[in-house]
Amino acid sequence: MRNKMITAQEAAAMVKDGSTVMIGGFMSNGTPEILMDALVERGAKDLTVICNDGGTGPVYDENGNMTVNPTGNGKLINNHCVKKLIATHIGLNKEVAQQMNSGEMEVELVPQGTMAEIIRAGGAGLGGVLTPTGIGTEVAEGKDILNIDGKDYLLVKPLKADFALLRGSIVDTKGNVYYRGTTKNFQIAMATAAETVIVAAEKIVEPGELDPNYVMTPYIFVDYIVGGEK
Repeated sequence: MRNKMITAQEAAAMVKDGSTVMIGGFMSNGTPEILMDALVERGAKDLTVICNDGGTGPVYDENGNMTVNPTGNGKLINNHCVKKLIATHIGLNKEVAQQMNSGEMEVELVPQGTMAEIIRAGGAGLGGVLTPTGIGTEVAEGKDILNIDGKDYLLVKPLKADFALLRGSIVDTKGNVYYRGTTKNFQIAMATAAETVIVAAEKIVEPGELDPNYVMTPYIFVDYIVGGEK
């Protein structure tokens, strides 16, 4: 069995500037913080990030001192690592709006259910998803509209990525992953839709210690494991 264990710095070095990266989690729950930190430390730039949201932004006091650090994808955005953000909402991080309005970062908003489905479609090898969500709105601009049984649907193309950066609650050294509670958001689908999947693990166990009934991402989808996620 190939050794999949690497450091966070080795993982960050794999993610080249300009890569398309899926990042798991919801409001930073399930986001691999140690991989975000490693990418910032490396000085990653021009990334296209596919995720649920922009993470959380920094909080400053009246003197302009940062009192709360950004979390999740917010670390990448706050450090100007992202060229394009594809997300479902951005209201938790003011830095997203500032960079979008200044033209520094392109933002594409996708309805949350549609996002989940087109990532799943990318992993399943499907040609796209038909959805009524967005008909008659800006979401429909530039998309094909198909009428099926008298009802209009948007044809939304699948999403795939060069890398998926995920966070596992328990991961065995073979690469089987269990996600605790809501940390599983988007991660199960993302693990199937990227060329290279890197999982930051909160707890690492030996093969056989993780009950097969709790495996949510099988080892065949996981290329590398990084230990030390808190």
